Amino acid sequence: MKLNLAALDPVAIQLGGISIRWYGVIIATAVVVALLIALQEAKKRNVDRELLVDLLIWAIPIAIISARIYYVLFEWGYYKDHLNEIIKIWHGGIAIHGALIGSVLTAVIFARIKKVSFWQLADIVAPSLIIAQAIGRWGNFMNQEAHGGPTTRAFLESLHLPDFIINQMYIDGIYYQPTFLYESLWNVIGFIILLILRRTRILRGELFLSYVIWYSIGRYFIEGLRTDSLMLTDTLRMAQFISIVLVAVAVALIAYFRVKKDRPYYLEDKYGIAKKK
Repeated sequence: MKLNLAALDPVAIQLGGISIRWYGVIIATAVVVALLIALQEAKKRNVDRELLVDLLIWAIPIAIISARIYYVLFEWGYYKDHLNEIIKIWHGGIAIHGALIGSVLTAVIFARIKKVSFWQLADIVAPSLIIAQAIGRWGNFMNQEAHGGPTTRAFLESLHLPDFIINQMYIDGIYYQPTFLYESLWNVIGFIILLILRRTRILRGELFLSYVIWYSIGRYFIEGLRTDSLMLTDTLRMAQFISIVLVAVAVALIAYFRVKKDRPYYLEDKYGIAKKK
């Protein structure tokens, strides 16, 4: 049987000399889905949705820029000789941890200016963040990036993957682990868990911290399979180090919240947007 191993076209639409790539379409879709989910939850929590939109108007572009800066800094050996490639984000090359740093800092500053609770805002958008990451990984799939090490077609078929995924993992004559898929599925499971958690008696801030813990645990192990990681040392990947730090900080904060006992529960926190705790 002859196999059709043609890779999917990374260009979604070609308008003359303008190429609209699937990477950009998928990222844009992830942003829209995330926004809609966050706005729905904001309405349930009696939070001004315009406030949330104002935050996202700032946080989304800053997150994308910071994600690109983070990636470029750790790949400066390449980009210093290819300065024209720095702005070509549609070619791929953004770091989720960079996006998180940029968006969290933006949200903290925004909350201080508006005199509202950062933690309540963070809880509302936590499920949106993880589902956006789940969708966004398919942009990596279209670019044939963020994959793992070499494997065999037999192994990929043993995972019962559809042919279009298996064929897309065939790059320059070699099959690779679909780590983009592993992380996407991990994030979908995390999204479901967060939806369940926010209907339980968790304190303000704990939903966002649960997102940090879940995502970081998955990222630590999946990162170990990848071949394109930003390295901190010869054996430790930067994403793994940051994941360890984030889990430790998130667990410590949850313990602190529980000991201090001065925070409202998420489900009871319907009118607390003006409170800063």
